[in-house]
Amino acid sequence: MKKIARLGALSLLVLALAGCGSTGGTSGTAGSGAGTGSGEASKEPKEAGKTGSQSVSLYTSFPSEIMNPIVKEFQDRTGIKVEIVTGGTGELYKRIDAEAANPQGDVLWGGAADSLELYKKNFESYNSPESAHIAAPYKSPTGLWTAFTIVPQVIMYNKDQVKDQVPTGWSGLLDPKFKGKVAFADPSKASSSYFQLTILLTAFEKNGEKGWDYAKKLVSNLDGKLLSGSSAVPKAIADGEFPIGITYEEAAYRYLTGGAPVGIIYPEEGTLFAAETIALIKNSKNADNGKKFIDFLLSKEVQELVSTDFKRRSVRDDVKATEGLLPKEDVKVLKYDPEWTGTKQKEILKQFQDIVIGKP
Repeated sequence: MKKIARLGALSLLVLALAGCGSTGGTSGTAGSGAGTGSGEASKEPKEAGKTGSQSVSLYTSFPSEIMNPIVKEFQDRTGIKVEIVTGGTGELYKRIDAEAANPQGDVLWGGAADSLELYKKNFESYNSPESAHIAAPYKSPTGLWTAFTIVPQVIMYNKDQVKDQVPTGWSGLLDPKFKGKVAFADPSKASSSYFQLTILLTAFEKNGEKGWDYAKKLVSNLDGKLLSGSSAVPKAIADGEFPIGITYEEAAYRYLTGGAPVGIIYPEEGTLFAAETIALIKNSKNADNGKKFIDFLLSKEVQELVSTDFKRRSVRDDVKATEGLLPKEDVKVLKYDPEWTGTKQKEILKQFQDIVIGKP
């Protein structure tokens, strides 16, 4: 079948399968509890050195509306069954670490590169042939991970509730009128929220008093409210439970195009593009199938679908920019230190938690 026809078929699958769970496992969304579906077999130790396997075990925090059609198409094309374990990225990292002596997963799909670096001993290098079309910032120099998409972090607001004096940046979230009304996920549970926290610290001097001074003021304005997962933030804003919050562009744009009364703010202080990663788990039982799945996710065909149907920014240099999104060159991008965010994650999270509990 011609490539363009296959892309068309995959696009139809997006419409047919978005939100359903016919993927060979029980799917979940970012921030949800881990589950195994038909991956229940993954609770039993797999046979070491097993060959000729026709399955791959996927650990993912990706939303089901994106994951389901892509996984379904991969299964149909290859005959390889995808066993799915879903959960928040932080949960999945810990699970992979706990299973290190006898890995039950093959591929991790989701989460920021900075967080993955913290658990890099549990992953192994794989340079996909497709990575030749991916720029250096969006792949590990050692092949430890490759970005699936890049997503800027933004402010999302409910237009029915925020009608006057719409904030222009992160500083606006400190307005007393938003006390107890800012949606933000717990950065210890959601890697995207941790990434957002480091953006805030960077925007206001990460290693100086201004960065943590902003964090203290933000926590005060959160008034003890932290959501359990990153996917809960845009939904809460779209549903009117919170008037404003911090989220990722794709989620905000999806609600906007779906008719929700929401708006998107690209902060004037600057933001960053998160690299949502794909990585091969070290000593995985089905490494060959894992590599095939990674190649499929990075293929031009899937990346074009990502751009046109899912409105996410592709990492490939031969895929057109996503229509409807603010051009990348119009987004103010901060100077970022990924080594700092990766190696200092435990310290940063502890300092944030100390602020939350009021510890001096």
